[in-house]
Amino acid sequence: MGETQSNSSSIWQEIEQSESYLVCSIYEEAATLASSIIRQLKGSNISDNNEAFDETEVFDMLESAGMVFVQALNQLGRTSDILNELRVLFVSATAIPVQVLLTGACFQISGASSAGVREFLEEFLSNWSLVDGQYYVLVGAGADVGVQDGCDRRYILEVDKYMEVVEVYAVTLLGMTLKDMDSAISWVEKSALPEERQRVLLRRLHSLYSLKTINSSQVPVVSPENNHEAHYSSSKELKGFEGSPKGLEANYLDTREHNTKQTILKLSRRVDPCLWWFRSVNLKFGNVRVVITSGKILLGFLFLLTYYVLRRKGATMNG
Repeated sequence: MGETQSNSSSIWQEIEQSESYLVCSIYEEAATLASSIIRQLKGSNISDNNEAFDETEVFDMLESAGMVFVQALNQLGRTSDILNELRVLFVSATAIPVQVLLTGACFQISGASSAGVREFLEEFLSNWSLVDGQYYVLVGAGADVGVQDGCDRRYILEVDKYMEVVEVYAVTLLGMTLKDMDSAISWVEKSALPEERQRVLLRRLHSLYSLKTINSSQVPVVSPENNHEAHYSSSKELKGFEGSPKGLEANYLDTREHNTKQTILKLSRRVDPCLWWFRSVNLKFGNVRVVITSGKILLGFLFLLTYYVLRRKGATMNG
C-alpha cells in the first residue's frame, strides 16, 4: 500500500513539474515530460493492475498530463499535429480523455489546421452507444464489469461530455468553420442523441443556417457609379474636417477609442481560451499550498487590462 502511494505521489510530482515547465514557457521539456508520463500510465504495469492504481486516479493523471501536452504542442507551433500525436500516445481516439480531445480539436480548428479534425471527431463519436438516454457506453465494452457498475470512465461517458464533442463537431467545425450546414443538420438528425438535446441542437443549427442565408442574400453589389458616389461622399466628409482642429481631434479620439475596444476584444479572445484550459494553478509557500482557479486568474487579468487601457486613454486626452 505504501509503495502504491509512493508511486502515485511521484507521478503527480512529475505532472506538476511538466505544468511548471509550461507556465515558465519551457514548452519542449513540458511536452517531452508529459508524453513520458502518458506512456508510463498507459503501460501494462499500471493500466492492467487495478490493485496498484485506482482507475479514477489514473484517468485524472492522464487528463492532467494530456492537457499539458496539447498546450505545449500548440505553443511550439505544432498545432496541426496535436490530434495525430494524441492518437499515437493513447493508441485510439476513444482512449483520449474528452477534455484533452476537445482542447486539441479546438486548437487545431482555431489555428486554421482543421484538416483531419472532421475524421478524428467522427471516429470518436461513432464509437459510443446511448444507453437508456442516460449515458454512453463504448462500443464492444458492454460485458465489462466496470461498465455494468457504471463507474469506469474508460468505457462510460456522460451525456454532457458527449454533447460537448457533438457541438464542437456539428456547430463549430461543420457549421461555422467548414460552412457545411447541410451535413451538420443531417448528422444531428441521424445520430443517437437524447431527444431534447437533439431538438435544441437542431434549432440552433437551423438558426445559423437561416442567418447564413439572410447574410448571403443581402451582400450588396457595388457598381462603378455607386463606388464613385461613395468616394465622393467620403471626400466631402474629409473636407468637412479640414481647417477644424477640434473636428480632427474628435475624429482621432473616436478612432482611437474604437481601436482600443477592438484590441481588448482581441486580447480577451486570445487569453481566455489559454487560461480556460487550466483547471487551477497551485502555488506552494513552504508547507502551505494555495490553489487559484482559472476564473480568478482571468478576472484579475481583465481588471488589470481595463485599468491599463483607461490610464492610457486618460493620458492621451490630457495630452
